[in-house]
Amino acid sequence: MDLLLLADPSENAIKEYLNQSRCFVAYANDMVVGSCVLKPIAGGMVELMNIAVSPSHQQSGIGTRLLKHVIDKVKESGAKGLEVGTGTFGYQLTFYQRQGFRVDRIDKNFFLKNYSEPIVEDGVQHNDMLRLTLDF
Repeated sequence: MDLLLLADPSENAIKEYLNQSRCFVAYANDMVVGSCVLKPIAGGMVELMNIAVSPSHQQSGIGTRLLKHVIDKVKESGAKGLEVGTGTFGYQLTFYQRQGFRVDRIDKNFFLKNYSEPIVEDGVQHNDMLRLTLDF
């Protein structure tokens, strides 16, 4: 749970989607250092609900390798594509764009409506969520 909370600060939200999802993990020296949670959604799409790498292993390529592996597995499953929601700024946005994700729509005020505590990054509060898709 601690690893998942790095990417989603709501334990209740995580518990809600976790039981309907498939999880992937990355190991280093027999220790879980990364995780990714996928959930099937409408229209033959799969949603990336959570991806996180432990702070001690960030900036080492683990997240990128994990995401590439997950993309391959989703393609193999016959899904039409992968969708993810993220903030309108920050390293996460470029992380997904580097793998070919494109902005599909904006969910205005998502973070204000769905989280009791403000989510702040680099001194700026996240308000809206960008929905990005990677079509196969």
